[in-house]
Amino acid sequence: MRSVLVEVDGFTWNIAEAGETDRPAVVLCHGFPGLGYSYRHQVTALAAAGYRAIAPDMPGYGGTDRPDSIEEYTDAAVADRLVGLLDALGIERAVLVGHDFGAPAAWTVALRHRSRVAGLMLLSVPYAPDRLPARPSELYAAMAQRHFLHLHYFQEPGVAERELDARPREFLQRLFHALSGRYRYLDIWQHPSDGNGYLDVLPDAPELPWDWLSEDELDHYATVFARTGFGGGLSWYRAYDANWEASAGSGTARLEVPALFVAGANDPVVTMAGPNALDRMEQTVPDLRGVHLLDGAGHFVQMERPRKVGELLVNFVSEVVSAPP
Repeated sequence: MRSVLVEVDGFTWNIAEAGETDRPAVVLCHGFPGLGYSYRHQVTALAAAGYRAIAPDMPGYGGTDRPDSIEEYTDAAVADRLVGLLDALGIERAVLVGHDFGAPAAWTVALRHRSRVAGLMLLSVPYAPDRLPARPSELYAAMAQRHFLHLHYFQEPGVAERELDARPREFLQRLFHALSGRYRYLDIWQHPSDGNGYLDVLPDAPELPWDWLSEDELDHYATVFARTGFGGGLSWYRAYDANWEASAGSGTARLEVPALFVAGANDPVVTMAGPNALDRMEQTVPDLRGVHLLDGAGHFVQMERPRKVGELLVNFVSEVVSAPP
């Protein structure tokens, strides 16, 4: 992979790229706590199949700029920045891939800039256009009265940073394990909020290497986050209210692009999305090409099942890149 800095209107992106620049493009958007490096296996698979793969560090992460304003982390702001990145790279249309927070960022590009998206692959987060009944931070605070909830713990600036920035490698190893297919993440809900930080409730992690993560790979994440801290990534959580406010009056938007959904069968995000979330996608995504739940995998499906995700992605891209705008 080539590491490239791209400046767009005074904003600097750090991207990992592979493949010839004149080939059809695939842009892969990560979530928390990720980096463009999270897609290292899929970038290699795409380049080998003859495509141009681009995996940016998303705003707030790695070598990409970290804006101070929470408004810069909203789905709309990030989507517009992604379109600016496409322009800077000379890409008219691309297949977008989104995992975790990268999923709503990617589908917002499809909603706001339909002509720029040839297809959309969502990892772990089902498309959910319906607006929550109340402000997210208020709902999270109410849930945190019953049990520890990271969505609430992350809301107050500085609190989670003080804990996690001091122990980045330990946090990453324990979170990667807790969200994997080898652990039931919702077990941490047995812990109360009062007196607990995230590291107090996360399980101890097995020693590395695992079958999907090596010492060197974790070292890469830990080195980057030791330099940058987690504040940029946490800002995405603090933008939930701003996203909710911006969605007022938007109704239920249909996602009018070819799409594919892939997740681990043991992903707690799919569980928390509700029992009808996957069926609901069939109503709001008319060109849904498939739903794949990979046995034994958890939240970080692109790392836990790299070969299968790469295979599904390459096949999907081959179906949609020749389609007319």
